Amino acid sequence: MKENSKKQTVVGTDIEAVKEQARKSGLSYNEAKEWIAKTTGGRNTGIYSDTDPEAVKRKNMQSEK
Repeated sequence: MKENSKKQTVVGTDIEAVKEQARKSGLSYNEAKEWIAKTTGGRNTGIYSDTDPEAVKRKNMQSEK
């Protein structure tokens, strides 16, 4: 069997070429989910929020006074 310096799968796919193509293709699945959650206000998206809940509570308490 011929030695090849490139990392390849069993069927001969060049792993580095696939990784490079993925890097150039845009957002990953998880990056896309995060972006959608932050920009559309979807349901159960709290893990993506950069809002400080305590600050919101304080602001709400001040506006009630």
